Amino acid sequence: MTGSVLAADRSPGTGVWPLIRAERAALVADLAELSDDQWATPSLCAGLSVREVLAHLTAGASLHAVRWLAGVIRCRFDFDKQVAMRLAEQLGATPAETLERFRRVVPSRTKPPLPAVAMLGETVVHAEDIRRPLGIRRDYPTETVTRVAEYYQGSDQVVLAKGRIGDLRLVADDGPFTTGSGALVSGSTLALTMAMTGRAAYLDDLEGDGVERLSERC
Repeated sequence: MTGSVLAADRSPGTGVWPLIRAERAALVADLAELSDDQWATPSLCAGLSVREVLAHLTAGASLHAVRWLAGVIRCRFDFDKQVAMRLAEQLGATPAETLERFRRVVPSRTKPPLPAVAMLGETVVHAEDIRRPLGIRRDYPTETVTRVAEYYQGSDQVVLAKGRIGDLRLVADDGPFTTGSGALVSGSTLALTMAMTGRAAYLDDLEGDGVERLSERC
């Protein structure tokens, strides 16, 4: 059984866009003073620098359903090729331009054919893909990370998550999130979310009999 953040209206999309905007703005602030060497730091996304991951986030906030579909057709349904193509479009000539392009999409509600909460998940997870290697820490609002965890525990859309946590019981020690049954995995809601989405760097932040099994799946 999944925990609920609030007793308030939790219909799809309710209140999600302000959370997305807040997370984008926080990321802009965190990256404002990076050096060129820091921009080139490898992210938690294999083969991508932190700068390239930021360009990927800009692309996602700039791509409506029709343009997304046109790109899929252009890339002959090679989704990885489309991701790389859209990233290149948003990278810019310099790190400063990369950051400025992302700053401009902070208030954007444009998205591919995904639920708004998936965009919140992309924002939080990729922000951590950037922050963790740079040693930057953010204390996320409990509502934000709980909504993201609740989304990923029931979905394999965009990234495998639901399939990764089968026969495990995940319990947050800093909020209401809990899901599944079986061997226990406990820790912060953020660490659970990042491990759910395959980020092995967060396994050391988790405890319980199920951590080893989750590690094998990351």
